[in-house]
Amino acid sequence: MQAGNAIYETIADLPPVLPVFPLSGALLLPRTQLPLNIFEQRYIDMVDEALSGNRLIGMVQPSPDRNAPNPEDPALASVGCVGRLTSFQETGDGRYLITLQGITRFALGDEVRSYSKFRQVECDFAAFAHDLKCGEGEDDVDRNGLLKTLREYLDVNNLEADWQSVSEAETEVLVNALCMMCPYGPQEKQALLEARDLRTRAETLIAITEMDIAKSQNDGGSTLQ
Repeated sequence: MQAGNAIYETIADLPPVLPVFPLSGALLLPRTQLPLNIFEQRYIDMVDEALSGNRLIGMVQPSPDRNAPNPEDPALASVGCVGRLTSFQETGDGRYLITLQGITRFALGDEVRSYSKFRQVECDFAAFAHDLKCGEGEDDVDRNGLLKTLREYLDVNNLEADWQSVSEAETEVLVNALCMMCPYGPQEKQALLEARDLRTRAETLIAITEMDIAKSQNDGGSTLQ
C-alpha cells in the first residue's frame, strides 16, 4: 500500500521499533487519516524525530485493564496502528498540527528504554500482514446490513448523511471511516481496532450500534461511553 510518498509492500518494510503516541479514544485504521493536535513537549520531540526519519508513529490507547505506577506512562493496549506522518503544520505557539495515514496494525511487544522522553515499543506486524492489501475482505462484508444500521442510527439521533458519498465509497473505506467517526468510548474503539478482519470489524460496529440504538429507544440514553 502507499502512504504519502512511501510504499509498504510487506511487513519487512516496517521497522521493528516504533515511537508510540498513547491517546485514549483515538482510533487509526489502515488507509484512514487521523488529524492530531500535538502540544506536549515530549510528543513534539517525537514528531521532530519522525520528520527527520521514517515518519512513522504508532497510535495506541492506554489500557483500561492495568494500572501503571506512573500515571504519565500508563500501561498500553496490546494492539495499535502505525501511521505515516503525511502532513504537518507549525502553529507558531509551539504546537504541531499533523495528519497520520494508517498503514497496518501491530501487536505491542516490550517497551524500549532510550534517551528520549517519548515512549517506544517493539512491534510485531505478523498477524496483520493482510492490512497492507487494499480492499482485503471487502466481498465478505454485509454492506447492506451496515447501511441499514447506519440509517437507523441517524434516524434515532435526528442526523443526516451524504448518501451519495456513502453509496460511492469503497466498502473498506466506508467501514473504516464509520468506525473512526463513531461516537463510542475507548473500549468499543479498541474492539473495532482488534477485529480480526474487515468483515468482523463491520459486524462489531453493527452490534455496538444496534446496542446503542436500543438504549436510546428504551430510555433516551446517550451513546456508549
